[in-house]
Amino acid sequence: MCTAITLQSQQMENFFGRTMDFSYSIEPQLYVVPKNYVWNNVLNMHKFCNYYKFIGIGQETDGTLGFFDGVNEKGFAAAALYFAGYAKYNMHVKHMGKEPIASLDFLHYILGRCGSIEELGEILQEISLIGLPDPVTQTVAPLHWIATDKSGKCVVIEQTEKGLKLFKNPIGVMANSPDFHWHMTNLRNYMDVSPMQTSETYWGKIKLKPFGQAGGTMSLPGGYTSPERFVRTAYQKTHIQTPKDRMEAIITCFHIMEGVSIPKGVVITDRNTYDYTQYIAFMNTNTCEYFFKTYGNNQIITASLWDNYKYSTQPICLGKLMRPLIFEKMQSC
Repeated sequence: MCTAITLQSQQMENFFGRTMDFSYSIEPQLYVVPKNYVWNNVLNMHKFCNYYKFIGIGQETDGTLGFFDGVNEKGFAAAALYFAGYAKYNMHVKHMGKEPIASLDFLHYILGRCGSIEELGEILQEISLIGLPDPVTQTVAPLHWIATDKSGKCVVIEQTEKGLKLFKNPIGVMANSPDFHWHMTNLRNYMDVSPMQTSETYWGKIKLKPFGQAGGTMSLPGGYTSPERFVRTAYQKTHIQTPKDRMEAIITCFHIMEGVSIPKGVVITDRNTYDYTQYIAFMNTNTCEYFFKTYGNNQIITASLWDNYKYSTQPICLGKLMRPLIFEKMQSC
């Protein structure tokens, strides 16, 4: 369970972010990965070299560094979300002469090699995604991906039984299953949702009045399933006032994600574990800055790709996302 969006300010800066909703215990950390970094892929076939440096949230487990989301020096950003019941990967490494990439490595691969959505489209023609168990769940994680760049263009990458496909995402929203086209079609069920107040009406001779404000949003779904989160996020994103600048954009982004953030305990899996929002992160694709907050700390923390990392040859860990909560104490004037 996760939700992702893009959002542009009036200054045409493009912001991209997501909720990380997960029912497994994770310890995400923030990393800066340098340009020309050579890394081993989990298929253990050969090494890859990054063309661009990037900053991303990930986790190292059993010697494998996997990423959940990130943005590179060209302003290309992407994130991985669960796609249960629909993702179908190739199981054979040799596949029609294409470059085999483990699905676990795909996000690292495109962040290191794609400078734009156009370049992503070209790369997808040359690779084959292979499914391998991840070290956290010990299963082949069913994933799909959302990507954007400085221009504001947004796409979704899904590999199903129909093959590896790239879809334009004009609304800039993504959640989990079903597939992206289903979510876009489902929006037509909510055409009557409106920010405007409903007026009083008559049923026969009975006069009915709305209960205060927000009557136009009565039919918005309120649960935490993927279709419900997609609809709520799409509605909020397309009806908010366009942020004036980067500060207002970040504030707006986090407010939108509050509408789909999952408190611990309201969603319990069939493994009897809590599925909840472990962190929310946003990136400014123009400045390559990260902004994030975690379940236990609502203070927004920031980090930049450009902060004194130009001489590193290996990934630099900036530390864990989970940080102690500090209350600011009000003082008398």
